[in-house]
Amino acid sequence: MRSDIIEYIYGKEDLKLFLRDQPQWYRTLSRNPNELEKFEIASINHFEKTIPHRVQKFSNGVQMASMMISMFQSMNSADN
Repeated sequence: MRSDIIEYIYGKEDLKLFLRDQPQWYRTLSRNPNELEKFEIASINHFEKTIPHRVQKFSNGVQMASMMISMFQSMNSADN
């Protein structure tokens, strides 16, 4: 693999971890360094850092908080 590609990947922790987790990308990038953008996109999807993933995590957090609030409210009204 080209040294500039290796330096770029090792400069970003997520890309380095993704390359270790998915070693087939090492061969792909060695043969075709122009695939670096696809590699980064695959890494983002793997670590669920896309906007839809973040929205889903936020939505799940709000849903959990709402459920907890309603549970506390029902416990409070049962005590009265």
